[in-house]
Order: sequence, then structure tokens, then C-alpha cells
Amino acid sequence: MNRLWIRLGLTISGVLFLVFFLQFMEIKITRSGPEEAFHRPTNSEIEKRLYRFMGFSLLVGLAGGFAIGRVVSAPVMSLARAARQVEHGQLGVRVPVRGSRELRDLAVTFNKMATALQQAETARNNLMADVSHELRTPLTVLEGNLRAALDKVQPLDEAGIANLYTQTRHLIRLVNDLRELALAETGQLMLEKTPTDLRLLVNETTQALEPLATEKEVQLLAELPALPPMSLDPLRIRQVLFNLLSNALRHTPPRGMVRVLGTHNPEGLTLIVEDTGDGLTPEQLASIFNRFYRVDKSRSRETGGTGLGLAIAKAIVEAHGGTISASSAGRGKGSRFTIALSEKLNSASPTPA
Repeated sequence: MNRLWIRLGLTISGVLFLVFFLQFMEIKITRSGPEEAFHRPTNSEIEKRLYRFMGFSLLVGLAGGFAIGRVVSAPVMSLARAARQVEHGQLGVRVPVRGSRELRDLAVTFNKMATALQQAETARNNLMADVSHELRTPLTVLEGNLRAALDKVQPLDEAGIANLYTQTRHLIRLVNDLRELALAETGQLMLEKTPTDLRLLVNETTQALEPLATEKEVQLLAELPALPPMSLDPLRIRQVLFNLLSNALRHTPPRGMVRVLGTHNPEGLTLIVEDTGDGLTPEQLASIFNRFYRVDKSRSRETGGTGLGLAIAKAIVEAHGGTISASSAGRGKGSRFTIALSEKLNSASPTPA
């Protein structure tokens, strides 16, 4: 039984017992003079006392009921008012934590819910603003070039067509990245898990990026011991590695180094991508996995990035039940990204994330 109702029942029972006990004592006992003498009251005296105590009981009952009602209903009414405010979009409302333990727990739960709703609404608004901002630039370029071609202001030559094609590719990539991120964050991203040799997967990814490393004059190394197979989606994990390594190569100056390290422990596997590049500040580390966040905003359009690569990498790793984190000693001192995959993945079957 709910403890709140137990306490209310005991309180009301105690009040009624006290009232009837006083009535009983008043009827049975009469004091006369300095000495305590007991005598049997007459019927008229009993009747008067019963009427008197009937009124007394009524007053006590009304006062007690009003007090108990106020104590119990005040937090509930506060919660009801706050719920109506949330219903009308006032997500910043919070209720005071007071009353019985059950009501305090309810208030804490309500405040957590309101905070979560407020954060979700803020994230939604930020996402809409970011998406509209990212779509505006390529769409504006497309519109301007096409309008100029239609108005015969500027002929649509091969260079113009190439520019339009580049902007179209950027739009397609952005839409695909947004869809992939949305699926991952809502647990709907399909993972085709198979026993995978991570050492082989890392070597294949580094070999694919070797031409970019050579062009950048950066040394790209994979230093992994023999690792046990793990049940995971190799295409998705390769996508994560590709994002991390391409970012590391992009921000590492010539004659720098990018390494992929791996360790195995009883809890699972750990992959580390570290570089000797630009490094990250504490403020950048706090936002590095956010949507559309770019460390080097001046180069975002030149590199063609959507600012979603690291957010997608984080979502994919978490869909596998793992974690990803970033660390850096500061600007100019390189960065390190650590992926931890649980050993429990070995028993997982190919299911949606």
C-alpha cells in the first residue's frame, strides 16, 4: 500500500480517536471542588455534553480535513499547473520539491522530464537552424547560376556546369549524412554484424588513405597487435575510421604523423587515432562531436565537409554499444580519439541498432 495513504489514514484515525476519547472522559469523569469526586452524570448532562462535543468534533474534523487537504493537494495542484504550462509550450517551468517522499519523487521526476523536453526542443531548433544554414549556401549558388544562365547573363559553360555539379554533390552528401545521423540517434540504423578482424579492417582503411597522406606529406601508420575477432558491422566501423583518419590527415601539417593504435583487455577492444596536428582547445573538445561543428570554419567549404562526420562516427560507435572520446594537450600539440568496444559484442546478432 502507498505510504502516503498509510500516513493520511493514521493521521485521520489519530484525530478521531483523540476526539472520541475526550468525549468519553468528559462524560465519565466530573470534577467537583478541590477534590476529585466521581459521580454518574444525569441524562440531561450527557445530552448537553454530547451536543457540545458534536460541535467540537465537527470543528476539529473540518480544521483537520482542511489542513490535511492543503498539505496533500498543494504539491499536486502545483504539478497540475506546471503540466498545463508545459502543455502550452512553457518548457522552462519547474515545480518546488516538497511534501511527502512520494510527492517529492514525483516533483523530481517532473522536473527531469521538463528539462529533457527543453533540451530536446533546443536541440531541434538548433538542428533546424543548422540545416537551413547548410542548405542555403549550395542552393543559393545553384539558383544564382541557373538564373544567370536563363537570363543569358552568363553562359553555362563547362566550368559552370562543374560548379553546379559540385554544389549538387554537396547537397546530396548533406542529406545522406543527416538521414544516417537521424537513423543512428533514433536506434533505427541497421547493423549487419559479422565476426570482424579489426586489425585487417584498420590496415585496409589506412591503405585506402595512403595517397592522401602522401599528398599531405604525412606519415600514416597502423600499429596494432593481433586482435580477436569481434561481432560488428565492418562497413560502419570502416566509415568511423575513415572519418577519424581523414580529419587527422586534414589537420596535420607536412612531416607530421598519424597513427592508429589498438589494445585488447578483458573488457573489450580499444582503438586510438592520434596525430601530431593542430590540436584542440578545451572549448573545441566540448563541442567536437556536435552536429555541424567545424574546428576550422574558414576551410569548411574548401574541403567539402558537412560538419557531420564526427557526429555520425559517435552515433555509429554508440549504436555498437561502445564509446568514443577526444583528448588533446592543447593547440599545436596533436589530438587523440579513443574508441572503446565492449567484448560483449561477440555475442551480438545482426539486429537494428
